[in-house]
Amino acid sequence: MRTISIIQARLSSSRLPGKVLLDINGKPLLHYVIARTKKSRLVDDVVLATSSSADDNKIEIFCKARGINCFRGDLDDVLKRFYNAACAYKADTVVRITGDCPLIDPEVIDKAINKFKEGGFDYVSNAIERTYPDGLDVEVFSVYALESAFKNARLKSEREHVTPYIYKNPDKFRIGHILHHEDLSAMRWVVDEPRDLAFVRAIFEQFNSDLFGMRDILAFLKLHPELGKINEGILCNEGYVKSLKEDAMVQK
Repeated sequence: MRTISIIQARLSSSRLPGKVLLDINGKPLLHYVIARTKKSRLVDDVVLATSSSADDNKIEIFCKARGINCFRGDLDDVLKRFYNAACAYKADTVVRITGDCPLIDPEVIDKAINKFKEGGFDYVSNAIERTYPDGLDVEVFSVYALESAFKNARLKSEREHVTPYIYKNPDKFRIGHILHHEDLSAMRWVVDEPRDLAFVRAIFEQFNSDLFGMRDILAFLKLHPELGKINEGILCNEGYVKSLKEDAMVQK
C-alpha cells in the first residue's frame, strides 16, 4: 500500500504572485514544504503537482534540479491533476499538502495518516474541524475516494479544491478528523499575502535549522506574541470562499 504525498503548487497566485518560489532565509518557500513533508515517517514518496501552463515551467526546473518528482496537469481542474498524478505514481493513499505551507509539521502529517489507517476511513483531515493553525493543513484520503470525486464532482469549487466533494458527502465516505487539545485555529501560518510572508520569514530567522515543529513555534510565539499580529485578520481559505461564490452565481 503506497502512501504518496502530492503537493500542489503554481506560480499564478493572484494575491502573492510567484509565492512558492519566493525567498525565505536563503531558500525558496517550496523547498521547505517539500523538505518538511519528506520528513514524514509514513509517506513513501513525494510528488510536486503543478500545471502544464508555461507559467509553471520554473517549478518543473526547480524540481528537476533537486531530483524531486514533478507531475504537470490541468491548471484549473486541480482534482483532475491530483487524480492523474496519483495514478501515475501508483498511490493507494494520497496525502494532500498545498505549496503555500512552509511550516508544515511532519508529526501532524503522520498523526493524520495513522488516524486514516487505524480508523478505516476514506478521508481524514485537520482542516475541516479546525483546531490547528492555518498552514498545518493535512488531508489524507484513499484513491477510491479520489477517483469517485474525479468522476462525480461537478461544481467549480469541487474541481479546483480537490476534496470538497469527498468531505461534503459523509453518506458516501467515512470521514475522520484530527483535533488538537487546544484550539489554535486563529493562528495563521500559511503564505497567501505579503504579511503572511513577513510572518513566516520572521519565524525562520529565529531557528538555525529546518528541524523545528509546531511545538517549537508555539513556544517561541509565547515569548514574542507581537509576531502573531503581523498577519492577523486575513480571511481563512479565501480562494475556496471565492469558488463557492462562483458556484452560487452559476446555479442562479
